[in-house]
Amino acid sequence: MPQQASSKPAVRPTASPGRPKDMAKRAAILAAAERMFLRHGYEGVSMDQIAAEAGVSKLTVYSHFGDKEALFAEAARGHCEKQMPTSAFDPDPAVPLRERLMTVGRAFFGMISSPQAIAGHRMLCTPQMVEKRLAQLFWESGPQRVQDKFSAMLERRIAAGELRIDDVALASSQFFALLKGEAHQRLVFGCCERSELDPDTQEAHIAACVDMFLRAYGRPR
Repeated sequence: MPQQASSKPAVRPTASPGRPKDMAKRAAILAAAERMFLRHGYEGVSMDQIAAEAGVSKLTVYSHFGDKEALFAEAARGHCEKQMPTSAFDPDPAVPLRERLMTVGRAFFGMISSPQAIAGHRMLCTPQMVEKRLAQLFWESGPQRVQDKFSAMLERRIAAGELRIDDVALASSQFFALLKGEAHQRLVFGCCERSELDPDTQEAHIAACVDMFLRAYGRPR
């Protein structure tokens, strides 16, 4: 009888398990990849170009990341981690809930409104990125990780009796959707520049989003 084709997905190449990797070179590769992807798009950049930009060999790039998709995903994860480090979701229960939400809100709005983020958003909306499922890869490596960390923070506050939320994942996505608001759309559409956003208006917008979230899900002590 003919053998059935395996339904398992192809195994993606991974970095070789040889000697310990040079973390300085890894950081240089990630920084170069982020610049190049934003400047030229995913299709407009080769691994050779990223290696040259980082000042390393192409073999070194493959040794660290395996392939271009893996490098793209790691660059997305690294960008989100730099803009919204784990400390933004500090589990310290002594920090008042509203203060913690404001910290997260400021970090998130600063991240999504940066020129690099706006350029990246536009790139991800191109047909080529959608067809290759790279937009999905970016989402899982970056924004989804941020939402997961925020959801974990919400779970801790629910356990402490400060919040009452039936669907934590939904509440998490609602919080970040509120923060994007009209300003993010205007930036993406080119209707205004980041420098035109008034700091006081930004702070008022973030505070209004936090207060709306707390009215919906907060519990009085």
